[in-house]
Amino acid sequence: MNAPSPIDAISTLALPGRAVIDGALVGAASGATFDNVSPRDGKILNRVAACQAEDVARAAAGARAAFEDGRWRDQGPRAKKAALFRLAELMTRDAEELALLESLDTGKPIRDARAVDIPLAIGTTRWYAEALDKVYGEVGASPIDRLSYAVHEPLGVIGAIVPWNFPLHMAMWKVAPALAMGNSVVLKPAEQSPMTALKLGELALEAGLPAGVLNVVPGLGGVAGEALALSMDVDMIAFTGSGPVGRRLMEYSARSNLKRISLELGGKSPQVVFADCPDLDAAAQAAAWGVFYNQGEVCTAASRLLVEASIKEDFLERVVAVARGMVPGDPLDPDTVFGAMVSERQMNTALSYIAKAGEQGARRVLGGERVRRETGGFYVEPTIFDGLEPDHVLAREEVFGPVLGVQTFTGFDQAMALANDTVYGLAAGLWTADVNRALKGARALKAGLVWVNGWDACDITMPFGGFKQSGFGRDRSLHALHKYADLKSVSVTLR
Repeated sequence: MNAPSPIDAISTLALPGRAVIDGALVGAASGATFDNVSPRDGKILNRVAACQAEDVARAAAGARAAFEDGRWRDQGPRAKKAALFRLAELMTRDAEELALLESLDTGKPIRDARAVDIPLAIGTTRWYAEALDKVYGEVGASPIDRLSYAVHEPLGVIGAIVPWNFPLHMAMWKVAPALAMGNSVVLKPAEQSPMTALKLGELALEAGLPAGVLNVVPGLGGVAGEALALSMDVDMIAFTGSGPVGRRLMEYSARSNLKRISLELGGKSPQVVFADCPDLDAAAQAAAWGVFYNQGEVCTAASRLLVEASIKEDFLERVVAVARGMVPGDPLDPDTVFGAMVSERQMNTALSYIAKAGEQGARRVLGGERVRRETGGFYVEPTIFDGLEPDHVLAREEVFGPVLGVQTFTGFDQAMALANDTVYGLAAGLWTADVNRALKGARALKAGLVWVNGWDACDITMPFGGFKQSGFGRDRSLHALHKYADLKSVSVTLR
């Protein structure tokens, strides 16, 4: 018998709405809930526990107790590895359910949730399970009468505040390495996309993680997120989101216990195409998908396209041709490649940037309209503007939507100056057949991620994070494990 279609499966899908606090599925102590709206059709999916400061305090206290008594911290590497592998197996078992929840919550195409988001979240869990016993200390160069060594020790309680664009994937970038190092975690999902995080909390209990080790507190950022960042029981906040919120988290750290802060704050990433690009069609595909994938709601979105003047017209035609094939459709249709924006607010933000770009004199060459209004959902066409000037809003500010701005340059020095003319520094890319130009450009570009003759060509083995106002701290790779640990030096005098 064939599996039901995603649309048919909704009727039998359990929509999680309760918090996971100290080993129990609970509502907010106040009884408060918030409406969880699907961007697919603008309708309420379910009502989710709106955790307040009291609920966050209970979760943080439970996480602190779990850490201090060692129920997870003191388990050996083999036991931790087995528990995380069990969690990954349960995520694999429920992968279709997780993909449906992700698509309903965010408006992303079900094909991407199935093929990308959920498999990557599971893969991240497995990778850190396998990596956790590969973290070694070091022995110092000591005199004969002393033994000196350094060890990595877990920080304690980690508050993970994650975004709505890749909810489960980004959660596991933080939760998996934090748990692998022996910490307890309080996970605060974005209010726009709480369901896969809540399902994760349920699966963690089923996998046998002890009570209090992984807590999930849904709620509004200004309430639950603030309470988590101010908690004296929390030793670190790992955050992915906006710059203004990141600055606020640093203030909360100063006002509370000087907890550590790790920030990934987005970007205004340039993709630079030189006239000697080895494959203009591949570059055009990368230029279009680099900004329009996931409806443009990607922190590394290549929202600035810099093209050498001599090939600009030809290359722009190729990019437009690719983008024309990205027609907004029902996220639950397996054939849809371009879905809905996450919320009405985010849709209106994108439309306001489109209007402003036109007012500033940029030339709209594709899209720019809200579509599929009859569905009640939040859909915006892929949009391209040509003729951007360095002071235009599309060259300066992160839209976090399907809007591409095109600039031209002549020569390497101007290309690098334009590419680096931003307060952000998350990602950048360049296309050239000249190996010297490629290596010089990779060094000149001020970004934490640089791709040559490709875009987003990386995986869990490489660190992810930015320069400048894109934040600090790294997700992915073995470096993320060290982020969730303290380094202790021990010296033993031999008698």
